[in-house]
Amino acid sequence: MADSLFDLCRRYADACAGPDGVAQTPIRGMTMVRTLHVGELQVAVSKPLIAMLLQGRKRVTTGADSFDYGAGEAMVIAADVPTVSQITQASLNAPYYSLVLELDLALIRDIQAHLPPVQEHTASIRIEPFDDEVAAAAYRLVRLFDQQDALAVLGEGLLRELHYWLLRSTHGPAIRALGRVGSQAERIYRAVTLLREDFTRPIRIDELAAVAGMSVSAFHKHFRAITTLSPLQFQKQLRLIHARKMMLTEGKGIAPVAYAVGYVSVSHFTREYTRMFNTPPGRDKRTL
Repeated sequence: MADSLFDLCRRYADACAGPDGVAQTPIRGMTMVRTLHVGELQVAVSKPLIAMLLQGRKRVTTGADSFDYGAGEAMVIAADVPTVSQITQASLNAPYYSLVLELDLALIRDIQAHLPPVQEHTASIRIEPFDDEVAAAAYRLVRLFDQQDALAVLGEGLLRELHYWLLRSTHGPAIRALGRVGSQAERIYRAVTLLREDFTRPIRIDELAAVAGMSVSAFHKHFRAITTLSPLQFQKQLRLIHARKMMLTEGKGIAPVAYAVGYVSVSHFTREYTRMFNTPPGRDKRTL
């Protein structure tokens, strides 16, 4: 089934991938990635997702941990964590292909209410071979991309089925912790959602702690344990990553971008940008 899924995704990605190698799909939160060469380091604050690697290899680092995975394996990121990633195996003859799905928290909560409880899993990133049931559910969904009538009727059900098999797979315990109402992961997720939606304004820690339903000290402890960053560091990374995207894909200047993402000083923005991406914003823009 993994081979059938690969053939299906390869044809779709070859036809639909944009200049950045990303192919959008009709399913919310689902994309495909197609890359013809080993890539540069990419910095991101990843949303909870599963990335099923179909061909090639990739290395992902978060904090002090580094993960290397290849075809037939899936990486689950079960929290909003900063990552540095690099595609390490790709070529014109054997491009890198992956199928990426952002996890739907509402679906996870609904489905796991019907499943037996499991012990909370705290690891933010997990890599395991993806199950046949997961590959089969993904295949049934992807094959409808060129059948709009069928996708409109069956798509939501197949997306739900895919989440079900993910919850029953080896990745299940980590995913379930994210959706368990009242769990530490779910509470921190609420605060992260606020940060993602409103990262350009100054946000007080007590405001985030209140959203998470925690004391300030407990919030600090659990936020760092789950995301590996302090709330202010998390917000800073969101700002800088968004600023880089605005400069490189929208062609905007350094000063307008700095102010747009919440900085009041261009020099401060430049220092922090250089520290994060190892190159000044102006040089980064000219190079890329």
